[in-house]
Amino acid sequence: MEKSSGARPVAPSKSLLLRFVPRLNNSPTTIFLPSIFLPNYLFRHILLPGMTQRFPIFCPYPFPISSAQFADLNSDSRSAIIPPLKVTLFIPCFVDLMFPKVGISIVQILERLGHTIEYPQDLACCGQPAFNSGYWDEARTVAINVLERLKDSEAVVIASGSCGAMLKVFYRELFAGTDHEPAANALSSKCWEFSEFLVKKLGVTDVGARFPAKVTFHDGCHGLRELGNKKPPRELLAKVRGLELVEMQDAEVCCGFGGTFAVKFPMISTAMGEVKCASASETGADYIISNDSSCLMQIQGLLDRQGKKIKTLHLAEVLAQT
Repeated sequence: MEKSSGARPVAPSKSLLLRFVPRLNNSPTTIFLPSIFLPNYLFRHILLPGMTQRFPIFCPYPFPISSAQFADLNSDSRSAIIPPLKVTLFIPCFVDLMFPKVGISIVQILERLGHTIEYPQDLACCGQPAFNSGYWDEARTVAINVLERLKDSEAVVIASGSCGAMLKVFYRELFAGTDHEPAANALSSKCWEFSEFLVKKLGVTDVGARFPAKVTFHDGCHGLRELGNKKPPRELLAKVRGLELVEMQDAEVCCGFGGTFAVKFPMISTAMGEVKCASASETGADYIISNDSSCLMQIQGLLDRQGKKIKTLHLAEVLAQT
């Protein structure tokens, strides 16, 4: 047993003491839950769920516990920290048409975590192809429908960093100075790319996945540069049982797809994709994982033509494995 240094304990800050905020007439009143003075097990497994069941008026807000502690919580305690949400799932058109298993995997994971899923089938495209090609009027026609359909959503989870950037970042640019600017800003605040939603919104890094394989990760351009999602997917992969993550040298280099870019400049696109494939192959990985099925479609097509055995999978498909 370590000897005490004899130093006087520092009083906890106010932010650590104010654990629960009641939602009653928007009252600013705060309730102190002295979890910092209680044994860890007692607080996490007995007091916390008990408080939630006995006093449902309280709406617990996230507080400073580690991802490992959160993963170890029982279902009642998790619900106390992150109340179940109604999640609106936005599935990009190419995922819907060519990679439906990605959407299915996301639904399985979010439902496993206790959340309700809404999937508006009348939404098929975010308008990004037209936006990237300079046809902003046509892009607005598509995007206005998205704004209207998602205006009442509690949280919007997008199965792509590319389309996620469109809704969260580029809609604000597309509708700047128009009557739809407030709606675009409101939607931006509740849009989340899938891995970002799990880690930053829900505080979850361990979803109970098991995937015994050696993998490497490709950072899609929009997810990395527009959304800043470098860490969330890696934090999730780090908790997958049996998985070994080996970083490739060119993880942040574009795969060359870029939507219409691959059609307009096929030779440049192919050259960029070959660099990405070579970098991934050098790791000796069995799989290339990414947040974007469009990138993986480009990479897998080139790998198949090269006769390489390495396969591609969306992050959600890995996390859905148990």
